[in-house]
Amino acid sequence: MCGLSGEIRFDGGRPDMAAVERMTDRLAPRGPDGRGLWSQGPAALGHRRLKIIDLSESGAQPMADPRARITGVFNGCVYNYRELREELRALGHRFVSDSDTEVVLAAYRQWGTDCVDHFSGMFAFAVVEQDTGRVVLARDRLGIKPLYLAHTRERLRFASSLPALLAGGGVDTSLDPAALHQYLSWHATVAAPRTVLNGVRKLPPATVRVIEPDGTHRDRRYWQPAYTRRAEHAGWSADDWTDAVLEALRTAVRRRMVADVPVGVLLSGGLDSSLIVALLAGEGQRDLATFSVGFDSEGGEEGDEFRWSDLVAEHFGTRHHQLMVPSDRVSQALDGAVLAMSEPMTSHDVVAFHLLSEQVAKEVKVVQSGQGADEVFAGYDWYPAMARVPRQRAAEAYIDTYSDRPHTDLARMLEPGLLPDHDVSGDFVRAHMAAPGAETALDADLRLDTHVMMVDDPVKRVDNMTMDWGLEARVPFLDHELVELAAACPPELKLADGGKGVLKAAGRKVLPREVVDRPKGYFPVPAVKHMAGPVLARVREALHAPEARTRGVFRREYVDELLAAPDAHRTRRGANALWQTALLEIWLQTHDIR
Repeated sequence: MCGLSGEIRFDGGRPDMAAVERMTDRLAPRGPDGRGLWSQGPAALGHRRLKIIDLSESGAQPMADPRARITGVFNGCVYNYRELREELRALGHRFVSDSDTEVVLAAYRQWGTDCVDHFSGMFAFAVVEQDTGRVVLARDRLGIKPLYLAHTRERLRFASSLPALLAGGGVDTSLDPAALHQYLSWHATVAAPRTVLNGVRKLPPATVRVIEPDGTHRDRRYWQPAYTRRAEHAGWSADDWTDAVLEALRTAVRRRMVADVPVGVLLSGGLDSSLIVALLAGEGQRDLATFSVGFDSEGGEEGDEFRWSDLVAEHFGTRHHQLMVPSDRVSQALDGAVLAMSEPMTSHDVVAFHLLSEQVAKEVKVVQSGQGADEVFAGYDWYPAMARVPRQRAAEAYIDTYSDRPHTDLARMLEPGLLPDHDVSGDFVRAHMAAPGAETALDADLRLDTHVMMVDDPVKRVDNMTMDWGLEARVPFLDHELVELAAACPPELKLADGGKGVLKAAGRKVLPREVVDRPKGYFPVPAVKHMAGPVLARVREALHAPEARTRGVFRREYVDELLAAPDAHRTRRGANALWQTALLEIWLQTHDIR
């Protein structure tokens, strides 16, 4: 797990090494264990290393293969790298390290851009062909590892975080109205390739981009499971599906134990993280470190679920750690969390993850986390209503249920220059829902959530918050083979039992029943949800700042209306509208974006 950066020139010039160094240094929290730079001809690469696999200097990056004359940088982990190394050895490749990065380079040498089809893991990488000048960028199937791009006629820069690109300089930081529309429609989610800044884009998940020396490029999307029923599953009973899901999850959890350092678990006490603990215990894992976080109650809402995490920790004999955060610490920690955000994120648990990661990183370098299960296995309470509509009405049902507000509401929120003249977010949903390969309305809903919304909300959130403390988070529910199996699973089995039915059935085989059958919990941060005093003070400060008035994103009368009743204005899904508005401005100010 690391941070990577680079620059490629298309105008015959040499890379700006000072800019690459600044980008690389901004990635230091992602990789506190090592720093490397490389440049040849029109290309330069930078890397910050977090030592997880092969702790020796043999795993240092940028890494070159002198025989193939290729150089690369890599972020993530290829969980099957040992099996691939043996396969590549049999094909004549030789290795000088135990690093998965060296396996990535050998795989590229053997299979070219098809190497990604052989990888099981989370990754983003860049490979430079020294003789041709061609550069290849790639991202894992579910977009777990980020890759940000700033492309002009003269050059391309790329980095593992958006703030790193800003550190390089020369980025168009004007706001993208279509991305802003998505931000205000989808609880701060902005789908790849967009970001809120016109000058920064994201390589989409499951994508390989080949960039030629003249700056032209071509993309290949190398993975998209079909959300349809398959012939090989015909005749399967509910029990067959339960057994298959449990076995696939067991494999996913086992894969994510590959490391040369200890691996812990972020344990909320909910079904998903508890399943990970249970399966690790079943694999014979002893002295497992688990970690939970809780907050002060606000507005009559409980801020912790310790009784559930304690129950699981005691049942499986883990070495458990609790972190209790008072409300005043939330406001103090907010700016650090915002500084760690590559893009503005409004979810309450972003501060929780940042605070928890700070403490966890003092104990371990790698954790497994339960993110993704609700999207993959239909765990949210809005799925049943969306699933009941005919397939041809799936898009409108999704828009009505999922969107924060209709397009017409944005006219009273945004200044005219930032308001698109049509419903760009709704059009995105309609286009995605109309694509073939999703059999029912629920299939289409889950495909959109798993491959778009989840990538740029909970997945990005966990990566940003953990990596800011040099902590690698692995997400077994996003194992691509498990996702393929879940995509083929009949919708009624996922919707059963109040949601995640097939996963709950698997849980009953390995967990105490009270953990499986408990009411669904969330990661509550009441001080944010209810605009507790210190958080509200920070919000007022940001929205009244000279930068906010100069920028002129939101109409002043709208902002004044929100501030007059901070806890009264809610989106369709119940989120605080003031927080959504203020967080964007806080993020822009924190990153000195003008």
